[in-house]
Amino acid sequence: MNAELIGGPSTAEDDPRITKVGKILRKYKLDELPQLINVLKGEMSLVGPRPEIPSEVETYSEEERRILTVKPGITDWASIAFRNEGEILAGSDDPHKAYREKIKPEKIRLALKYVDEISFKTDVKIILQTVKAVLAG
Repeated sequence: MNAELIGGPSTAEDDPRITKVGKILRKYKLDELPQLINVLKGEMSLVGPRPEIPSEVETYSEEERRILTVKPGITDWASIAFRNEGEILAGSDDPHKAYREKIKPEKIRLALKYVDEISFKTDVKIILQTVKAVLAG
């Protein structure tokens, strides 16, 4: 209840809004499964830059807006690199500020890399590395 009033859009591992079941779902990325519906509807792709919240997109530079030229995806290079995002943000007084400083710049760099190197081969690499990362826990 009132999760948006308790914390911001970035969620640290120690966020009180995450239930015990939620922690398990997040650990194994099962919380992403409902997005398969978005893939089936054609709104998302399996692979592509992860969608950002509108307030973050508003801060994009002209160069960063190139990310918006491809369909967002369930997984990408940044999903693999920051699979432990909650751990990185844990203990922060302001998880969203920490996200903007510690994670967002590299996520943007990796999203732009994807846009520049988009191919079926790249998508297969990302999918295989995602499966490996999820199975590794």
